[in-house]
This record gives sequence, C-alpha cells and structure tokens, in this order.
Amino acid sequence: MATVYLSLGSNIDRNKHLSAGLDALVEAFGDLKMSQVYESEAVGFDGDNFYNLVAAIETDLPVGELALKLRDIEDENGRLRSGPKFSARTLDIDILTYDDLSGEVDGVKLPRGEILKNAFVLLPMSELAPETLHPVTGKTYLQLWDEYDQDSQKLWPVEFDWPAA
Repeated sequence: MATVYLSLGSNIDRNKHLSAGLDALVEAFGDLKMSQVYESEAVGFDGDNFYNLVAAIETDLPVGELALKLRDIEDENGRLRSGPKFSARTLDIDILTYDDLSGEVDGVKLPRGEILKNAFVLLPMSELAPETLHPVTGKTYLQLWDEYDQDSQKLWPVEFDWPAA
C-alpha cells in the first residue's frame, strides 16, 4: 500500500464540497488522516476565499488510476473544467506525494510543485506529516514550513464540521 498525500480545496459552497470530497475518499480508500482546514485568499485570480486541507490515504491504485478516481470525485461535485486554470471551483483534489516517487508518473508530476510554493499546501502538510521527508529536497515538511516566507500568503485555521471527523 502506498501512502498518498492529497490537497483538497474549495471556494464554492466550501463546507458542502469539502465534506463530500472527504466522504468520497473514505468510501474509496477507507480511513484517512487530515490536517486542520485553513482559509486563504484565492491565488492567481480574484475570487472568494478558499478552504484547504491535506489528507493522507493508503491505496494500491497506481498513480494514473488514482488521478482518474480523484478527477471523478471532483466531477461528481460539480467541478467545471471549461474555465481558466486559476478560477473558482467546487472541489479540487491534487496528488501531492505518492510514497517517495519523484518525476512524471502516469502523467502526474510528483511531488507536486505547489507544496513548496503555496502556504495553503505546505502548512497543512507540515501539520499532518511534520517529520516526513520531501522526496526531492530531503527536508522534513516542518523544516520546509519553518523556512517558508510565512508573510507571503495569508491563511488562518477555520472551524470545519465534518461528520466523520
């Protein structure tokens, strides 16, 4: 079984879509671990604030099949793909890491670059897996967060009431 870290985000009916995404992940993969939920401003476009979190799952699915499964979960939650890359979304689920794989695997770039670029990914990752090593930098996620310019992107924890939590 591979340990996979996923980033989940929503800025349209955030509680509903994040809860539905987490429910779908539990249905597909069983128990999961999750970080706190953080609110942050939209990055790359003007839009409503996002809720973001990182979840860890265990799976036997290869990377490509997992990516398709996650895309199906997004689609089931009304994800529209016809707009610009940076735009409002009901649900976004990205594979951050898949064990310690690096490079392009089944069309998925691993580890995902947003880990090192966006506070709304790195902070919850450092919370959920503080001592886990980033597959490329070799640093722990807690070290990476400590070195990150924490004033560059504002985010804050929010109350999130997910029934299965």
